[in-house]
Amino acid sequence: MVEKTKTEEAKKPAEDEQQFQLQKIYLKDTSFETPNSPEIFTENWEPDVNVELQTAGKPLADDVQEVVLTVTVTVKVSEKTAYLVEVHQAGVFTLAGFNETERAHMLGSYCPNILFPYAREAISDLIGKGGFPQLLLAPVNFDALYAQHVQQQQEKNTAEEEPLH
Repeated sequence: MVEKTKTEEAKKPAEDEQQFQLQKIYLKDTSFETPNSPEIFTENWEPDVNVELQTAGKPLADDVQEVVLTVTVTVKVSEKTAYLVEVHQAGVFTLAGFNETERAHMLGSYCPNILFPYAREAISDLIGKGGFPQLLLAPVNFDALYAQHVQQQQEKNTAEEEPLH
C-alpha cells in the first residue's frame, strides 16, 4: 500500500478547483470606413456618436473558450456618416471548475471586461489614423449588461411558457 504524504496531497489540485487563465488576446477583425471624406472634414464638428457592443464565443477544447467582443462605432455629422469603425477583439480563455451559471457570467461579463481596453485602444488608433479627433470610449459595465441580458432571457422564457387564453 502506498501512502501519500501531506506535501504530495498539497501539490495535487482539488478536482473541483476553479481555474481561470487568459491564454491569448488578439485582434480578430477590424474595419474603418469614411464614406464622406474628404468633404466631411469641412463640416462643423458636432458629432453624433453611436456605440454598439456584442459578445460571442465558441468552445475550442475542453475548458478552453474563444470570446469575441465586437465594438461598432458610428459617428455622424449633420446626418452624414463621418466614419464607421468596427473591431472584433478576441481572447482565448481557460475556464475550469465553474458551474454553468458561473461559466456563463465569466463568458458574458468577465472576459469582455478584459477585452474591452484592447478594443478601445484599437478604435482610438484607427480613428486618429483616419484624420479624425481622438475618441476615447467610456468604460462599460459588463456586469450590468450581462444582468440585463439574463433578465430579458428570463422574461422571454416566462412569456413563452404562459398559456394563451
